Amino acid sequence: MSPRCSWATDSSFYDFLTFSYFSAYIGRTFFPSDDPMTSLLASLATFGVGFLTRPLGAIVIGPMADRIGRKPTMIFTFVLMGFAITGLSLTPSYASIGVAAPVLVIMFRLVQGFALGGEVGPSTAYMVELVPPERRGFFLGMQYATQDGATLLAGLVGVVLASLLNDAQLQAWGWRVALLIGASIVPFGLWLRRTLPETLSNAGNTKSEAVVASRVLYRGYGVVIVLGLLMFAAGTVGSYTINYMTTYALTTLKFSAAIAFGVTIINGAFSILSEVTSGFLCDRFGRKLVMLIPAALLVLSILPGFWLIAQYHNLWVLYGTEIVMVTFAGIAQVPVIAGVTESLPASIRSGAVATVYAVAISLFGGTTQFVVTALIKWTHDPLAPAYYWSAAAVVGVIAMALFKESAPVKLAPGKS
Repeated sequence: MSPRCSWATDSSFYDFLTFSYFSAYIGRTFFPSDDPMTSLLASLATFGVGFLTRPLGAIVIGPMADRIGRKPTMIFTFVLMGFAITGLSLTPSYASIGVAAPVLVIMFRLVQGFALGGEVGPSTAYMVELVPPERRGFFLGMQYATQDGATLLAGLVGVVLASLLNDAQLQAWGWRVALLIGASIVPFGLWLRRTLPETLSNAGNTKSEAVVASRVLYRGYGVVIVLGLLMFAAGTVGSYTINYMTTYALTTLKFSAAIAFGVTIINGAFSILSEVTSGFLCDRFGRKLVMLIPAALLVLSILPGFWLIAQYHNLWVLYGTEIVMVTFAGIAQVPVIAGVTESLPASIRSGAVATVYAVAISLFGGTTQFVVTALIKWTHDPLAPAYYWSAAAVVGVIAMALFKESAPVKLAPGKS
């Protein structure tokens, strides 16, 4: 059933995001420098490298799922992800093998990006096709929630390691333990995916039929794609700014490692709650209303929230502000993925969703943390992430306002 598919996707996102959470330590391991901020920037740039191949993975694997089926492509992406995360976690340091270390890290990040770029389209299409139309929002909310379960798990692992290990131990091998935990789940995830039923009724289409389908995509669904791209881009900037808050708390605000990883736990827990709630609400009240209201409230809360965090430098202000922003962002995300996916026909659904999502996340997800770190360094303004995120959120709200309602509860019978 669909929760099993969600769980398997969750472990892929754990692998990908853990690199971000431990970026300060990874930077010092593979990109040593006298300036800690330079090492961090190099690490975040490597994190961003993984996004370069996400569109390629989406273009190659997404349409493959429209042609040969969802199940085999989801198994393929999971194998690739397991290979990449295991290799990355076992790569020797720069001190041990020199320049070969960062070269290997970059290579494994490219493979990770390719795999995850091809993962989103098939798994999202699978969800939409497996569940009743009137419950799509809820189950896609569950898919997002299990992905954010990766955030929560990574945060818990980080807090435990930060509590048990000193900074030198975290630097030497603690971050490798966190990555290997994700790799250990791969065999179980593969077993789960092998038990899933296929949902694509016309699996086995020829390549020429896939080309014809792609032409239909550009002829009839251009508006959906463009608005989806803008909404995904806004959500991606928000998601990776939120994920960056661990590094922000550690390097800019100078909180302890335990407090910084506590931010990740807050993000994961409240993302899960808000996304499950959002899925229920958008099935009942429609996609547009449930995406627009919290997205508008998020725009109004970002800058004041960062100002409070920087001004008071207090644990409870940090956590409280995070809860507000994470909740608004989480509620707004689910109707977007539900609306875009159900607005596309099955023959192009996986390829289109994978490509649009991957392009958005490559252009903005892979660069967000690097950009906000560079802005902080150049401007010495701790509010720099808020300015960048606010601008993206405004674009997202405009796209949401232009997007047509697609929820079955709001459409005439037979049009869902």
